[in-house]
Amino acid sequence: MFKLFSVDDHIIEHPTVWSDRVPAKYRDLAPHVVENADGSQMWMIEGKPGKQSSLGLNAVAGKPREEWAANTGPGEPQRFDEMIPGCWDPEERAKDYLSNGILASVGFPSLPKFGGMLFNQFEDKGLADACVVAYNDFVVDEWCAAGPRGMFVPMIIAQVWDPEAAAAEIRRNAAKGNRAVSLPENGVPAGLPSFYTDWWDPIWRACEETDTVVCMHLGSQGAVPRPSPDAPAIVGISGIIANTIVCLINLVLSPVPRRFPTLKFVLSEGGMGWIPAAIERADRQFDQHRNWHGVDGPTPSEIFDRNFWACMIDEPIGIKYRHDVGVHKIMWESDYPHADTPWPHCQKDAATTFAGVPDDEVELITHRNAEKLFRWQIADPALATIDQQRSSAAAAPPPRH
Repeated sequence: MFKLFSVDDHIIEHPTVWSDRVPAKYRDLAPHVVENADGSQMWMIEGKPGKQSSLGLNAVAGKPREEWAANTGPGEPQRFDEMIPGCWDPEERAKDYLSNGILASVGFPSLPKFGGMLFNQFEDKGLADACVVAYNDFVVDEWCAAGPRGMFVPMIIAQVWDPEAAAAEIRRNAAKGNRAVSLPENGVPAGLPSFYTDWWDPIWRACEETDTVVCMHLGSQGAVPRPSPDAPAIVGISGIIANTIVCLINLVLSPVPRRFPTLKFVLSEGGMGWIPAAIERADRQFDQHRNWHGVDGPTPSEIFDRNFWACMIDEPIGIKYRHDVGVHKIMWESDYPHADTPWPHCQKDAATTFAGVPDDEVELITHRNAEKLFRWQIADPALATIDQQRSSAAAAPPPRH
């Protein structure tokens, strides 16, 4: 059995995450679920219907590919009871993980968007702040507490519009055992200052002082490459890897890792096969142009090796170039319950992916690198059940609080 530590999964928040936790004055404006006349369910956000066309977003785990369709199709759940329970129920999620040998998981937000960027859009920043705090309390106190010891690695979001508040929130949750924060790969598309300014410094300083890992998920900046306006969605899905490439190049040449040398960045769901070529080019340009650009200090390759970690789901080309990336810098992802997940066949998928790879390298990629980075011990392997039939589990209503 492969011992799997997934550094990229997705939490589907249950209907009362915010209404259970925000102050009473914000209860009607904070995200909550309503029933539609057509039988579907919808999130209400700031008193208005959410822009998401599907309540479940990409909660398609356990559904045949043939049933998937763009956003509003039958494969996209329109109600919580159309999802398998592991999407929104952490106890069932833990069972799903154990059935595939997944012994630890880092979960990204769904409704708040990666990096919590939904709340950055709120006009009422008092409401936005309350929603960030509520989400983080849900993750640390409810979601992570529901699984066996070692299963759920706590990761929070932050008030990206207010660095001082974000820094305080990072420190508050670090004291509760939090290990990571989800931040956007680039704040500029959302109207935030760039990483070349000192505006983000309180956040970087808080992460460095608390040893909080910064996870930057593919697509978290909100902009998806669409070179042709009439191109199908698959073009954006395939090309969005460009976001992570630009994110890495932007950061390794920026002042951030030079001024905060112990920061730890994870390029979540960004893949890794492209990294050697991208870093090689960055090194060459650094050498060619550093004098007149005023960039000094470590080279991009040195910064990558010191400050960055790469992730992979099922990437044969990445495995081929693993030594060029650095085996000690690679971690495994499940992406449950999104469409890219190999669940419920993670063990079979891992056997194919790691065929011919030495055992010591497999152990580093599947779990040891992540354990070291997040300062975390995976759940007891004896709890694994390796039952790949859990995908057929019947959906059930989410809990009401």
